[in-house]
Amino acid sequence: METLCYSPSQAPLFRQKRLGELARTSVPKTNNCSRELPIKPFITATLSKQAEEISQKPSLAATTVTSREDQLTVSPLPSRKRVSPDSLCYPSGYVGAVPDRTVSSGGDDIINAMSYLTNILSSKVYDVAIESPLQLATKLSERLRVNIWLKREDLQPVFSFKLRGAYNMMAKLPKELLEKGVICSSAGNHAQGVALASKRLGCSAVIVMPVTTPEIKWRSVEKLGATVVLVGDSYDEAQAYAKNRGNEEGRSFIPPFDHPDVIMGQGTVGMEIVRQMQRPVHAIFVPVGGGGLIAGIAAYVKRVSPEVKVIGVEPTDANAMALSLHHGQRVILDQVGGFADGVAVKEVGEETFRLCKELIDGVVLVSRDSICASIKDMFEEKRSILEPAGALALAGAEAYCKYYGLKGENVVAITSGANMNFDKLRVVTELANVGRKQEAVLATVLPEENGSFKHFCQLVGHMNITEFKYRCNSDKGAVVLYSVGVHTVSELRAMKKRMESSKLKTYNLTESDLVKDHLRYLMGGRSNIENEVLCRFIFPERPGALMKFLDSFSPRWNISLFHYRGQGETGANVLVGMQVPCSDMDDFHDCANRLGYEYTVVTNDEDFQLLMH
Repeated sequence: METLCYSPSQAPLFRQKRLGELARTSVPKTNNCSRELPIKPFITATLSKQAEEISQKPSLAATTVTSREDQLTVSPLPSRKRVSPDSLCYPSGYVGAVPDRTVSSGGDDIINAMSYLTNILSSKVYDVAIESPLQLATKLSERLRVNIWLKREDLQPVFSFKLRGAYNMMAKLPKELLEKGVICSSAGNHAQGVALASKRLGCSAVIVMPVTTPEIKWRSVEKLGATVVLVGDSYDEAQAYAKNRGNEEGRSFIPPFDHPDVIMGQGTVGMEIVRQMQRPVHAIFVPVGGGGLIAGIAAYVKRVSPEVKVIGVEPTDANAMALSLHHGQRVILDQVGGFADGVAVKEVGEETFRLCKELIDGVVLVSRDSICASIKDMFEEKRSILEPAGALALAGAEAYCKYYGLKGENVVAITSGANMNFDKLRVVTELANVGRKQEAVLATVLPEENGSFKHFCQLVGHMNITEFKYRCNSDKGAVVLYSVGVHTVSELRAMKKRMESSKLKTYNLTESDLVKDHLRYLMGGRSNIENEVLCRFIFPERPGALMKFLDSFSPRWNISLFHYRGQGETGANVLVGMQVPCSDMDDFHDCANRLGYEYTVVTNDEDFQLLMH
């Protein structure tokens, strides 16, 4: 699959009227891109057929909501293009996927826009939500020389913005529908929002969750009075069950993002920012999953303060909105990273995409390490622990300010949620300093001779070694894996130069997830295994997951390596080696596909070859 990388030789990346002072003609190459292709850096977008004029309806609550087709008239959709998250890459902090809005808005667009604006202004979310504070992050602002303002949606009653949209939609349901109850599918914040909204409105709610949902999450939903049903191993299975049961029982399905009423409820966040911020705002950074929050914020902000940039932030491995904007149509990710589970969406919403294509200023992509660094930043700033999706916008804002050298401006980041799974804190603490560029992971080849270790330490010099792994090797050269505290890029570059000048080959492995997740724990087990195939699997966190895996592959193929790292509700990250002859590869892939666990073959990974062979 081709990778879409932006190269310096391409056309200007930003149009002056859209991003003014930030207009550039080139973008540095990113190390994550394997090659460069002459891809246009922004898209000539063709607006899709508009939703039916919302304002012409007496009320959005006047029709049943078990299907979006009851409320929206849309053109037939083409078959979805399946794409890989890593098919689009650009430097952290760079605003990419900028829609080229070449189609002028007509009367229908204006009516639709005004309908969103007026409905956001009259939203009923404050029956259940609070007007969250807008707080200055003093330490971050001083470090970045930019005024970083935090919109504290993590302080809502269910620690997330999601209750705004759920309540707004449910409060508009006709009485006869509300009496029949509601149903939704969610393993996270949307579930709690629907449960709390139903409690306030006095209606019954069924929340369908995958069986892999941690007990602490479904127990918290039960405490709010909702009925929890655990079905399926994945969100897709839970959603299919919820929609079918909703149809059978006459319950209204409450979607997590793709409905006008949900979008309008989330749009109240933008309304509050405009009211609370009594000074010019350069940009608002918004986490993007299905697109409901950013669509709602943009629908308000761009109508009342069009000069303010509304910029989405996505993880590099869950970039469905950026890829959809890039291709000019909604696409489906063939796999999605689950670390920031609150935004781990394979396909953005139809209505949310339409609004984003018209209104937002692009998308910033950030790494898992950067998200962890921002979680730590927030803890040091406010003594609050955000979930990964909740820290996403802050990570994007920090990266943007550094990339463009922004100074003295006011920047707002939505801290969207604080429902952190405690088990995930271990991963966050391990990666936070890497994300801050305060720690680097390196490998150096040392000769197996007396005094080589001492000589190595002398070359490291004044830099602090935070981790060191070494095992004697029978060959002439041994590979040591170590981490060092880094204060500046120049210090790291100087240390590496000292190593190279002493003929000690040194590799910077800081960007390798394979090394950070697995190989750093396997040093000392170097060997050459015949016909070894190396794969990364995501195991569901539930009893029997391991036996199901073993039943699929054992005893036909010998397991030569196994390293398991639990990550809470997002599943376990597992590195597996198996001895599979070339003639069996088709059968191996068939077995892996039938197993149903997401997996990636990494046999030829250079870092694995360096450290383990």
